[in-house]
Amino acid sequence: MSTRKLLLCAAAAAVLLGPLPAAQAGSLENLERERAMLMQAMLSAEMSAKERQGKVALSRNRLIDLERMVLRDKKLVGRNSPAVRAAYENYDLTFLVHASIERDRALLDHWMYQVGVSTQSLMNAKVGRR
Repeated sequence: MSTRKLLLCAAAAAVLLGPLPAAQAGSLENLERERAMLMQAMLSAEMSAKERQGKVALSRNRLIDLERMVLRDKKLVGRNSPAVRAAYENYDLTFLVHASIERDRALLDHWMYQVGVSTQSLMNAKVGRR
């Protein structure tokens, strides 16, 4: 097929399909994305301590704002999707920064406690291949 025919086919498809809708992320999705980036930074072995501290501080500040946005988001009140149910059922993990402040714990300590990892279980863990 010639380049001209290919371009005409692409133009015809664009006219028939119309503009594609833009992807819209809600407040809960943005919160989950930022929390994942925070966890990646906290658990990364490839960063220096100073680099990690900077990324965690930046993510923490963003998460404070995003958590407030989710808590105040009126669109989530009527939604009964699995993501919204899971978010509110797991308050201490969804609203990680607020929960860690309420419990007077460091972010990583609070997260580890919530997922069931203790200092003792880490000390007993052995490195090996699977």
